[in-house]
Amino acid sequence: MHLLVALHGQPGWVAALTPLSVDGMIVAASTTLLADSRSGNRGGVLPWALLVIGSVASLAANVAVAEPTLMGRLIAAWPSFALIGSYELLMRQVRRTASGTSRSAMKMPEQSSQRNDLIPVKSSVQVRSGPTVSEDMRRQAWEWAVANRDSDGTLPTGKVISDRYGRHERWGRLVKNSGAAGEFTTPAVGASAS
Repeated sequence: MHLLVALHGQPGWVAALTPLSVDGMIVAASTTLLADSRSGNRGGVLPWALLVIGSVASLAANVAVAEPTLMGRLIAAWPSFALIGSYELLMRQVRRTASGTSRSAMKMPEQSSQRNDLIPVKSSVQVRSGPTVSEDMRRQAWEWAVANRDSDGTLPTGKVISDRYGRHERWGRLVKNSGAAGEFTTPAVGASAS
């Protein structure tokens, strides 16, 4: 890609940054799809489109500067194809691991905790497929947080909530903020809060 951009009269800094921008777009799109997957959502149109466009651009640039024979073009396309394929396989493994961690956290939320007065979380949680699993888990975490307020009414920190459910601290903060904003209001939570 560097050679192709330089051959078309672009300055050296543009030729050097263009491959980074294309590969960076592929990495950013894949990471966004990974984050969507971890939160139980399907990837949007934009990250998928950017992933496909970046992949095609990378392959096309390598083929465009290759020796004009079939073997030359195959050899030139290989590094880009191998990078894209390997990176996607890695992302699949990470998504699969994240999905397994999320399900095991829902089944056994009794993980690390720094408080002694915690009320056990219901062990009869059923894992379902689809976006409701993530929503149910956030709602359950909010109900647990409300049920485990300090004596002065302070909710557990986002870190304590996330540790309880085996998630990242940011997830715990999001649960706490969403619950405080009223997104999880149910009769059970209202009764627990009083």
